[in-house]
Amino acid sequence: MAKHLFQVYGFIKSRNYQRMGLWLSMLLWCTAVHAQDTAGVILPDTLTPMKDTISTMNIEHIRIQTTDSLLQSLYQQIKKLSESDRQNAMAIQGLLQGREIDNMTKYQLMKNNIINAVQTYYLLNKKIIDLKSRTSTNNLDVFITSINNPESKELGFSFNERVIELVKKIVLQGKADANKRNQKIVESTNSIINSPIFKSFTALSPPLGIANAIMTFFHSISITDKSINEKNLKTFEDELNKYVMFYTSLNEGNQKFKYGLNFNRDQLTSLHEDLYNHLLFTASALKFNLPDRKNKTLADALNQFFLSFTRERVEQFFKQLEQQYTNPKTGKVDYERLLRENGNLKEVNNQLEDLVLMTKRFENIYNEYFTLLDTYYAQVNNALQIAADNGLADKNLVKQKQQEFAQLKQEAVDDIKASININELKNTTDNIKYRFKIY
Repeated sequence: MAKHLFQVYGFIKSRNYQRMGLWLSMLLWCTAVHAQDTAGVILPDTLTPMKDTISTMNIEHIRIQTTDSLLQSLYQQIKKLSESDRQNAMAIQGLLQGREIDNMTKYQLMKNNIINAVQTYYLLNKKIIDLKSRTSTNNLDVFITSINNPESKELGFSFNERVIELVKKIVLQGKADANKRNQKIVESTNSIINSPIFKSFTALSPPLGIANAIMTFFHSISITDKSINEKNLKTFEDELNKYVMFYTSLNEGNQKFKYGLNFNRDQLTSLHEDLYNHLLFTASALKFNLPDRKNKTLADALNQFFLSFTRERVEQFFKQLEQQYTNPKTGKVDYERLLRENGNLKEVNNQLEDLVLMTKRFENIYNEYFTLLDTYYAQVNNALQIAADNGLADKNLVKQKQQEFAQLKQEAVDDIKASININELKNTTDNIKYRFKIY
């Protein structure tokens, strides 16, 4: 480029000198003509008529004026050419200098972007691991597990005890101890309630499993035992269904929240893999040893890698790179050659937009976590309201539990926000000027 600019400058300069030479020739010619004309004037020995003398002097004056005007014009043209030549030289020098500044600016942009990206890589990895580990919400989970326990009296009643009471009062019509048959029915009901099978349920809460098993049991024995009439059995089922509605609502909330957490976990796993693959190219371009995943989880491998992949180490890499391309005579970095011979670094810079988009993906998953909590909170509150409306629990006690649940939910939200600190990731990502591509 520089060679081409100097060739253009030489051509312009040559043309200017040709024009200056032509005008100088004209100047010399005019001077010579004026000298010849002056030499041709014959001075008279005697007086000549005044009229002829004045006429001759006027003509001579006009010739002198014309010659002076031409000389002045030529002088001005030469002066303009000289100034034009000087301006052309300055313009070309400016272009050369501007090109060098442009290369330096490109390099500094690339360097700063990659250095800032190191912290973004580190934080994104850390926050993915943190959010991925949150499969539970501590005190909030304890609260839900407690009210979902058929033996618990968190709402002022034990589901197991209530079932036995309903059997004695409605099915057996208050005659549980009247005969061995009734006693055996109570014992069978207790056996169903305390069966270890229901404690192992994952897709269905224990109370729902117990309710289904008991209704199946009574429908079966009512076929042969005529003392269990259909009317009483229907009344018993209606009362039992009030509890079923409460636990069904609670179970739906638990299942949706669990499904949502698993879905978020899958998304985080996919994002973590994408981060790893993106980091491989960057680490390779910066001459770092790649993360070792042999016999390690991805989290362990990346945590180990970030012990050496630090901002300080990357800054040292660029310092050595600049020294490599510094001209020993001038002490200046040849940024044009540096960029030309390190295309992989330019590609790292150009792919940082993908890293920024990964942080946006994480932010979406992070926000979705709070949406899950809000949905879960609403569902549990709805279940508690069913318990109050159906007379299963005292309304004041239910209101107290709702307030307790709201506080636990807010504590869980605050804990996650403090731990993840999404603004830290946003602020670091903002330092990456990913929209500027370098070619």
